[in-house]
Amino acid sequence: MMQPWTNDNPIPAAGAVFAITAWFARAQLHRIVNNATESHRLVRLAGYRCTDAMMAVRSSLRAHSLFLPALALLLFVPGCATDHPNSSLAAIYNPLAQRPDYERNPVIVIPGVLGSRLVDDETGKIVWGKYDKIRFRRQQSDDLAEVSLPMAQGVPLSQLRDSVRSDGTLAYLELSVFGIPVELQAYNQILQTLGVGGYRDSSAPKADEFNYGDEHFTCFQFDYDWRRDVAENAALLDRFIAEKREYIRAEYANRYGITDTEIRFDTVAHSLGGLLSRYYLRYGSQQLPDDGSLPTLDWEGARNVERLVMVGTPNAGSAFALRDLVKGHQLSRVLPYYPPAALGTMPSIYQMLPRPRHQTLVDAKNSDQAHDFYDPELWRQMKWGLADPNQDDILQELLPDVADREARECIALDHQRKCLLKAKQFHQSLDIPATPPPGVTLHLYAGDAIETPAVMSVDMETGQLEVAHSVPGDDTTTRHSAVMTEQPVDAVSARPASPIRWDSVTFLHTSHRKLTADPVFTDNVLALLLQSPRHAQTPILSPSSVGASVHRQQLERIP
Repeated sequence: MMQPWTNDNPIPAAGAVFAITAWFARAQLHRIVNNATESHRLVRLAGYRCTDAMMAVRSSLRAHSLFLPALALLLFVPGCATDHPNSSLAAIYNPLAQRPDYERNPVIVIPGVLGSRLVDDETGKIVWGKYDKIRFRRQQSDDLAEVSLPMAQGVPLSQLRDSVRSDGTLAYLELSVFGIPVELQAYNQILQTLGVGGYRDSSAPKADEFNYGDEHFTCFQFDYDWRRDVAENAALLDRFIAEKREYIRAEYANRYGITDTEIRFDTVAHSLGGLLSRYYLRYGSQQLPDDGSLPTLDWEGARNVERLVMVGTPNAGSAFALRDLVKGHQLSRVLPYYPPAALGTMPSIYQMLPRPRHQTLVDAKNSDQAHDFYDPELWRQMKWGLADPNQDDILQELLPDVADREARECIALDHQRKCLLKAKQFHQSLDIPATPPPGVTLHLYAGDAIETPAVMSVDMETGQLEVAHSVPGDDTTTRHSAVMTEQPVDAVSARPASPIRWDSVTFLHTSHRKLTADPVFTDNVLALLLQSPRHAQTPILSPSSVGASVHRQQLERIP
């Protein structure tokens, strides 16, 4: 069996034709990813490690659309980066990186859309995260039925289940280029950039790349089914945190003799992961009620989290979510096209829509007239998404047991209505102005250097969508959306109102794809996680843990 194309396993010279093809593919990929080199250099030097967990964060919103263009954010395995020390970062963070884990909060990394591998339990097939061929035209995915969520008229979204589940954060995207297996490091850039000074996930690939002995064990990756309702995944996050807390308590007792200490987590979340984290802080494991009412704002999840770091999160939604639900999306020129009917089955995509009250959808002939895209009737009239009659061939694939076209249409419209109402309910639950409890801080990193679509226009006669207005952002998430201001999208205010009480907001002069490669981001996130005071105090070591402290002093310094 042919092995993956990597530095350690080069293509044999005898395969000249394959080599030429591979060279061409790599040349194209290298052009896309060479900007990630500096990120790699900065963090390797400082000795930071979180492997898969940090890889996963880089998984959401693509540089020019809601979806990540897989190849635009992927680091090609044959070392595109070299190791050139950044002495100031190394001098600052190397000593901190080698301290034992009880001196810092454990970290949970939460990816965004596309950030978790999806596997069909019945067949064992990977339905997201692996492709056995490339596509040079607008070809649909072969896995539409598996990657789409089930639909059934009159059944709540929470009860519509399939055999697909998340199976770890997407560390690598597997792709076959002209029959040559190519392993692309899908989300390595965020790992290289954040690193999170010495945090270590022992379950991740190459977890021993940096030598910290066995001191570091408190970095965790939360994978989830990114297609489903965000509130459902918040309940899973609550369970995940409870499990990891018990694990840490056992390790503290065994390693350091610490048996009674408060354990709270720092969370680093990207894109949709930021929305999930915000909902969790406010509502814990509460679900969005089926009657349309709102959950009780009790800050239950905030009991478990001290710091939430959001990166490029569309807190007020993304215009690309609307566009992709209407037009579908192709991840890249060599990856499959996902039609509107397939994306339209996923509640999470609707939950990334912008807010109608911000006048983000206007009439093409009268820009002063805004439309309410929470309204299912608008989607039916405009023939958008699941309401598009031209999507019936897709519906036949998604609903193979429904022979009648009219019946398929009724099921699709019912599903679309439920998703839209659930999105409105979700937005209302997040948009209630509220101050987190003492000891909980919210931090944002966002771009504001690039014109980013903010307002869409619709021709009410044809249903055609176009970008009507762009504002500063990162080319995917606008500054307005990241900060979640309540002014019109192009307004500038000295004190912008927001339902989110930010403890810090850092704007970066770069694109969405490069946010985590920005050295300002690297330096500030590491300072926040490693140097800023904790609400929970460092525990006092018992005599039995003295040996562990001595061992820490003997750890090898990262060159």
